[in-house]
This record gives sequence, C-alpha cells and structure tokens, in this order.
Amino acid sequence: MSAAAPPVRGKQGPDTDIRARPVLVRPARPRRPGARLVFLAVTAVVVLAFWSVDIDWSQLAGFPANLLRYLGLMFLPPDLSTLPSAFEATVLSVQMAWLGTVLGIVISLPLSFLATAGVGPAWVRWPLRGLFSLLRAVPEVVIAVLILSVTGLTAFTGALAIAVGSVGTLGKWGYEAMEGAERGPSEAVRAAGGSTAQMLRWGMWPSVQPEVLAFWLYRFEINVRASAILGLIGAGGIGKVLADNVQFRIWDAVGTLLIVVVVVTVVIDLVSGALRRKIITGAWR
Repeated sequence: MSAAAPPVRGKQGPDTDIRARPVLVRPARPRRPGARLVFLAVTAVVVLAFWSVDIDWSQLAGFPANLLRYLGLMFLPPDLSTLPSAFEATVLSVQMAWLGTVLGIVISLPLSFLATAGVGPAWVRWPLRGLFSLLRAVPEVVIAVLILSVTGLTAFTGALAIAVGSVGTLGKWGYEAMEGAERGPSEAVRAAGGSTAQMLRWGMWPSVQPEVLAFWLYRFEINVRASAILGLIGAGGIGKVLADNVQFRIWDAVGTLLIVVVVVTVVIDLVSGALRRKIITGAWR
C-alpha cells in the first residue's frame, strides 16, 4: 500500500488539507451585432420622426390652462336640454355597430373555417389569411370613405365599414381558435366516417364556441367606439352630432354628448364583459 500524500500547507494553517477548487471561467458575453444594428436603426428613425414634426413648443405650455377652460365651457354646466337628441344619436351609433358586427360575423365565420389548417386547402387558406391581414391594415374610416361613393353619407355606410373591418379581425381570431382546439373530437368524427361539415359541426365547433362567442362580444365593444368615430365623417350617429356642435362652438351641448357617450359605452362594456365571463367560465364573476 502506497503512503498517503503529505498534507498541503495553506493559509488555514499547518497540516490542513485544502481541496483543489475548479477554476471558474466566466463565459464570453454573446455578441449580437444584428440586434444592435436594428436597435440603432429604430432609434434613429424615432429621433428623425420626432424632429421632423412641426411642433410649436410654446403652445404646449399653455395647454393645461386651455384644457381647463374648455372643460369648464363643456361641463359647467352642460346643456341638459340636448339630452334626448344626444341619447337618440347614441342609440343610432349602437345600432350601426350592432348591424356591422352581425354582418361581420355572418361573413367571417365560414371564411374562418376555410382558413383553418386541416380544413381548407392551401390554395384557399393562404389567400384568405392575406385578405384578413389586408382588411385589418385598413382603418374603418378609410373603408367608409371608399364606400361613400356607392351608398352616400348614411348610417348604413358606417355599418358596412364596420362589417368589413370586423371580417378581418374576426376571421383571424376564428381560424386561430379553431387551430388551437383539441383534435380528439374532430378525429373521432372523422374515424366514425363523418364528412368535413359534420366534423366542423360536431367535432370542432363545440370546442371553440365559447371562445368565438367571446370574440364576437369583444368586437362589438370595439365597434361601438368605431361607430362614434365614423360619425365624424358624416356617417350619422353621435359622432356626426358631436362634430356639428364642435364646428359651431356649442360647448355645453358637446359636454352633454360626451357624458352620454361615456355612460353608454361603460354600460355596454360592463354588460359585454359579464357575458363574456359567463360564456368562458360559466360564472358571472
């Protein structure tokens, strides 16, 4: 038997064993020149865009005082005599949003099925997805301006613009929800000899129905706000009444209109949110 190695003398004192510790080497910091170039390019674009905007900084200092002045003109006190007409115009905007949402649902639902992987062929699926992306890229105001030449300045114009914009959003949400659904029920229908229509009805739709219904309600909330904006270009509703009163500087009437818009929008959001929670979770809370 070989003799044991003599103890190593170290800082801890004589005859004390010091175990050899591994040398820790700090890893080199990863270099990402591409990410840095992209960051610098985006920063340069933001800075150039900021300096190219013609901003009168002297007016910025007086903005709080002017804001308080106009708020006083609108709400101290508001013109409550315009409350019936304001409520009537708001109801028209909600009707516009509802009609546009229903039209968007009717058009987007079958297109969502065709755009779903495993349902529609590739030569149909990819053009539909491109169409959805195109419709989402165009604001409802631009769509309404394009439709004006055919339908004129009516509430139906706003409803059609909302419907077209809804198709792009609901179509994308729809096929993404269907592609994320469980495959078990659909495969079971296929194994039992069911057709594609039967697979969609009994295999896929029950799995995605709560999520899709919640999407529809959420889109209706968005369309209520969009209908007020479309009224600013003459499509009717509360937006048109608001634009007319602002143009003629009837600020107390503007205050009443804003109060009605805020109250109606908040009520719709609360009711829609409760319905969405009920659909998804089965409870009202």
